[in-house]
Amino acid sequence: MAKHLTSKDIKIVVNLIDAWEGKLGWDALCDAAAPLIGGRTTRQTLSSHDHVKAAFGHKKQEQKKGFVASKRPASLSIAEQRIRRLESENARLKAENGHLLERFLKWQYNAYKHGVRKENLDAPLPAIERNSSE
Repeated sequence: MAKHLTSKDIKIVVNLIDAWEGKLGWDALCDAAAPLIGGRTTRQTLSSHDHVKAAFGHKKQEQKKGFVASKRPASLSIAEQRIRRLESENARLKAENGHLLERFLKWQYNAYKHGVRKENLDAPLPAIERNSSE
């Protein structure tokens, strides 16, 4: 049976994708993630998580555009890898932010369409009664 992923495992896999060098594929990702998360998972398990799926798709698109790395001394090479990983993560987060903004606008329109007022949307959440026997 495939390993179930925790939120920590998902963050590890997303960071692995952001720092990925070379051809990216689901099997290669599963193999590379296995020692980091404590067991091999399946493609289906990885692709069922939206963050992993979005990071994977973004990295594949980035690879299609192409990036030619230049030969550098070791210290600059490490810096170049870190910069590339951070730029990839930044671009992925910008895309994710755009999707969330689009979702918010859709919710805003639907709330308006169904007569939900801003006061209703901004109302505080009800207090949770922890000592209840229900």
